[in-house]
Amino acid sequence: MYETLTWQVDDDGIATLTLHRPDALNAFDLTMARELLQVFLTDARDDAVRAVVVTGAGRAFCAGMDLSAEGNVFGLDESLSPTPEEFRAAYDEPPFADGIRDTGGKITLAIHALPKPVIAAINGPAVGIGATMTLAMDLRLASTKARIGFVFGRLGIVPEACSSWFLPRIVGIQQALEWVYSADILTAEQAHAGRLVRSLHEPDELLPAAYELARSFVTDRSPVALGLAKRLLYRNSAAADPLEAHLTDSLAMFWTSIGDGKEGVAAFLEKRVPRFTGKASELPPIE
Repeated sequence: MYETLTWQVDDDGIATLTLHRPDALNAFDLTMARELLQVFLTDARDDAVRAVVVTGAGRAFCAGMDLSAEGNVFGLDESLSPTPEEFRAAYDEPPFADGIRDTGGKITLAIHALPKPVIAAINGPAVGIGATMTLAMDLRLASTKARIGFVFGRLGIVPEACSSWFLPRIVGIQQALEWVYSADILTAEQAHAGRLVRSLHEPDELLPAAYELARSFVTDRSPVALGLAKRLLYRNSAAADPLEAHLTDSLAMFWTSIGDGKEGVAAFLEKRVPRFTGKASELPPIE
């Protein structure tokens, strides 16, 4: 179905998305960009999918952008010269949508918008876009063999894929600046010490740990409550005032209390497993 990815969903609704260009260390190219976008906008939004685990085939997670392509390796239109005002007014329309918009950012925005847990299982080198694409994933687990690099400064370019929004929120502004300024390759231990990754695992224990974590998130859980919680935490951690959290919390509590919340309370009182019927594809509006 895909040229650069594999996609599998098990009986528990845990999907495995594997970056699959092992001969090229899963380097990111424009085909992979299109396919990742399709996965997160279509396949992952199927209600049969409860959580997504992302990993790489072979010994790498993703070695970054494939720099061997002819022309502008990032797929951008060098004939354009938009002002910031022009771009903001029409960023999602031709010619800017394909000629200017960062391809990595389109993918991380789609991951961020997915109302389900997304876990990165970083099995090896993750450099450039290979590192920044994981920032929009909710948790990152890493193999002891992982190596992670925000190496843009070595190429004369800037951090992309919305990483200037995600990275400081994950590790703090001081750590983010140091890693971006230095453009060094981090060991798994350095990434863990800097709180970029949740936990370190021996190579053969990485995927089992990611699957166990994913199942713990979705087994006997309401997809609606989970999806709303993800939205609330990301949205309100960046809100200017706690009133914004209160207003969205209130609507989310109202809708869940008359939806899956009724079943959850009944199951608790009756000491049984809940049977939730809500769908992640049908989240109520809260903002």
